[in-house]
Amino acid sequence: MSTSSAQLQLDRTLGPFLLWGLGVGYVISGMYFGWNLGLAQGGTLGLAVATGAIIVLYLCFTFSYTELACAIPKAGGAFDYAVRALGKDWGFLGGMAQNIEFIFAPPAIAFAIGAYVNIFFPMVPPAATAVVAYLIFTGLNISGVKLAASFELVVTIVAVAGLLAFAGATLPAFEWQNLERNALPNGWAGVFAALPFAIWFFLGIEGVANVAEETINPRRNVLIGFGSAILTLVLLCVLTFAAAVGVDGWERIVYPETGAAASDSPLPLALAHVVGTVHPLYRIVTFIGLFGLIASFHGIILAAGRATFEFGRVGFAPAVLGRVHPRFKTPANALLVNGIIGIVAVLTGKTAEIITIACFGALTLYIVSMAALLVLRKKEPLLERPFRAPLYPWSTWTALIIASVALIAMTCYNLILALFYFGLLLLAYTWFKFQKT
Repeated sequence: MSTSSAQLQLDRTLGPFLLWGLGVGYVISGMYFGWNLGLAQGGTLGLAVATGAIIVLYLCFTFSYTELACAIPKAGGAFDYAVRALGKDWGFLGGMAQNIEFIFAPPAIAFAIGAYVNIFFPMVPPAATAVVAYLIFTGLNISGVKLAASFELVVTIVAVAGLLAFAGATLPAFEWQNLERNALPNGWAGVFAALPFAIWFFLGIEGVANVAEETINPRRNVLIGFGSAILTLVLLCVLTFAAAVGVDGWERIVYPETGAAASDSPLPLALAHVVGTVHPLYRIVTFIGLFGLIASFHGIILAAGRATFEFGRVGFAPAVLGRVHPRFKTPANALLVNGIIGIVAVLTGKTAEIITIACFGALTLYIVSMAALLVLRKKEPLLERPFRAPLYPWSTWTALIIASVALIAMTCYNLILALFYFGLLLLAYTWFKFQKT
């Protein structure tokens, strides 16, 4: 293999268990923070209805997306599928949306890591912890994908155990009337306002597709990893939601005290109501919460690096981003550039806004990907498909419709952020068309 070719190739080292760890790990921070901000918008009922619709979206999307990932196992994920089905223009827009999702999600998680560390060390500013986390985990991702994925598996298992421990401690205090209290504070409009935070429960699961090119026997193992990950996450979502809100109503896990700003650490707030802040279980579960945040932070950094790398490798971004480190065989340049952007976003301190921007990117990716699947089924009926989406085309259309409605609703309720997001897409697309002429 020539040197130039070697600089563009990724190593195949991942099996199904590591893929499960990545799939759950990408998302599990959404159980530990972020989703609770939707309670202020929709209350218990509003967020529950929004989450129910989003669960349907993700189940339909995941199994449709798995068909694409198994048939076209490339690092670019949605970008590669859209280019093949819809052409370079739509491929660029889908890929750019994917990059925005994966680049903007980690800063929100990094700030939550800082908030959790601040519980133990109040003298350490959350932003400082967030920047240090970026430096550490960008370096770990550069050092090798198998090492990174193995680390991800360990912290994911610990994070799942933490959620189970939290549920075990709080469910004995569960009371149904706590779910009914002020359940719809802003009326049914609150359901639509809560959508970004319902999406946050699952955002990032699609990152499994971005390591398909580094997976052993991807046409088999991607299916196993993807399917087991989404089922695990649905169960954890329902369990965490009920256990957290059921102890004393939704206000308890949004506001630390009356008049305070919304919290980035809802599970410790719920647990403190049950056992107090000095109980060893409170300290243990809160500490384990860091593992959940780290799992998603580290995992999405990994997926973001692959998405940006593919953009550079095919010439849709500067070519330097599409090169592999000669020693570690990882997309080091893409990881470094993403890290710089993420640190700048962290320093804004706007967690809710960053989450919403990431959700705009995710929904755009879902819409483009489902359109790509529908087109590819007609355009390339003989394409080898080791896995076919169940209940096609109804499942694919369901994901497409729910994602489209959610994108429209989010635009209406977050107009300034929508203008920022679509402005980014327009600027990037203008550059893309200009540099191709």
